[in-house]
Amino acid sequence: MIADTRPLAEFYQRDRTLHPPAFAQNYKTSVPRSPKQALISMENTISEITGPRFGHTDLGPLDHDLLKNFAKDGDPVGERIIVHGRVLDENGRPVPNTLVEIWQANAGGRYRHKKDMYLAPIDPNFGGCGRTMTDENGYYFFRTVKPGAYPWRNWVNNWRPAHIHVSVFGTAFAQRLITQMYFEGDPLIAKCPIVNTVPDADAIDRLIAPLDMNASIPLDSLAYKFDIVLRGRRSTLFENRLEGN
Repeated sequence: MIADTRPLAEFYQRDRTLHPPAFAQNYKTSVPRSPKQALISMENTISEITGPRFGHTDLGPLDHDLLKNFAKDGDPVGERIIVHGRVLDENGRPVPNTLVEIWQANAGGRYRHKKDMYLAPIDPNFGGCGRTMTDENGYYFFRTVKPGAYPWRNWVNNWRPAHIHVSVFGTAFAQRLITQMYFEGDPLIAKCPIVNTVPDADAIDRLIAPLDMNASIPLDSLAYKFDIVLRGRRSTLFENRLEGN
């Protein structure tokens, strides 16, 4: 693991015009979760601009391979895929040695969770969770199966598009990101009430991973490329001080 020797600095302020509102009328579970009063903006402290450190020794050799890391007596059912990309900060610099975690439904659209009662069967050879560390160039990749769509109790006939949940720690708690990755060409994306809470069409496009035939493995797996951009530093240091902020 390479130590991050860069000096601490503030991060860019979030552009909240790109984020979904806390209350979205067509996303029913946002109603009880939305705050009743305006949000309070707080300056970063040392707690926000530092973060946990993870090393490759914390991971098992199959943690990134969802085709193998839960398999008992065979391969998981479904379309085999590769999900790969780079983790970058807001200035386009790679974020090395950061933990990327994913979780997802199986090919039938069911999670391995006791509260998931969807009628699709549990796959005995698929756990649905994985994690890996980015390399020195911020690159990561997973092997998995393409998750299936599934119905959810929002309105009478809402279905979630196929998606993979992604968690990235970054270099500090202020960079922590939890998001969802969707797949190019899925017609359910435009019909999803959760996706449609995002007010910016370009921001929605950045949640959709394009098919990447160059990274696909012939007669084995298709690939999807999903770059993840975290918040960048607001300024460089001048004589060891933050200037102009």
